[in-house]
Amino acid sequence: MRLEGIHHVTAITGDAPGNVEFYAGVLGLRLVKKTVNQDDPTVYHLFYADEKGSAGSDITFFEYPGARRGRAGAGMVHRVVFRVGSEEALDFWDERLRSSGVDATRSPGSLVLSDPEGLALELAVVETGDEPLTAEHPEIPPEHRIQGFDRVRAYTRDPEASRQFLEGALEFAKSGDDDYEARGDQRGGLYVFDRGDEPGIPGAGTVHHVAWASTQEEHEPWRQRVLDAGGHPTPVIDRFYFKSIYFREPSGVLFEIATMGPGFTTDEPLESLGERLSLPPDFEHLREQVEPVLTPLPNPRASWAAH
Repeated sequence: MRLEGIHHVTAITGDAPGNVEFYAGVLGLRLVKKTVNQDDPTVYHLFYADEKGSAGSDITFFEYPGARRGRAGAGMVHRVVFRVGSEEALDFWDERLRSSGVDATRSPGSLVLSDPEGLALELAVVETGDEPLTAEHPEIPPEHRIQGFDRVRAYTRDPEASRQFLEGALEFAKSGDDDYEARGDQRGGLYVFDRGDEPGIPGAGTVHHVAWASTQEEHEPWRQRVLDAGGHPTPVIDRFYFKSIYFREPSGVLFEIATMGPGFTTDEPLESLGERLSLPPDFEHLREQVEPVLTPLPNPRASWAAH
């Protein structure tokens, strides 16, 4: 069995409107699902991805309005790295980000920045045969668009403590001193350790968990693999858009294994993904209660006609 790279990365925001403006407006990702946190349906769960809402491109946020900023520390993902296609794409993004008031640090093959709440992001030139997962945006040329995830970087006190679990239970391949790759038949993604002893503080601008992609058929076997390795996975949880298990790898980072389907078009058409509040059937009876307490959000594509 092989995991198909990163499925999604979920972080925390205290400002949903600002979050939409940055990820859909500035970075040009598509808001593909506007729903609620199924463990706390009084708050948003926002999903940004490529045009089709594909696994491998999907950065998501729980909104806790007014949440204090957190700080990544040991046992937490501290940077999310997206792929772009060329140095020319980095030139484009350097200029676009600075014109939007976003500071970025350029080096060969890389552009490092933070979102408005301090979550560290990186755009990296990556040569790969993986399909580019891009979203349409009138201000971003197709050749410069973000192409999906490449890796996440996590802080750990002891990277060696995770090696046996990652290589054994999860079949990650070691690709560097503290780098591991999950590569399946369709796609791959990297998990990279950086040394860090300082404890983290969860909050706005921090990553809650990273999810790895599984086929439907292998999902239950992956849970068994984690159990056999001494992990403590949750039961399989049906999230309606995919099925999930959660557990912590030995460094403390919260992992999810999520299925590549049924996907975001299960309850709304591809053409209008993310334009209305979508509630899975088990939560639909709560609509009259939760809709009034959620922050009103604009449709990021409503103004496209002007372009």
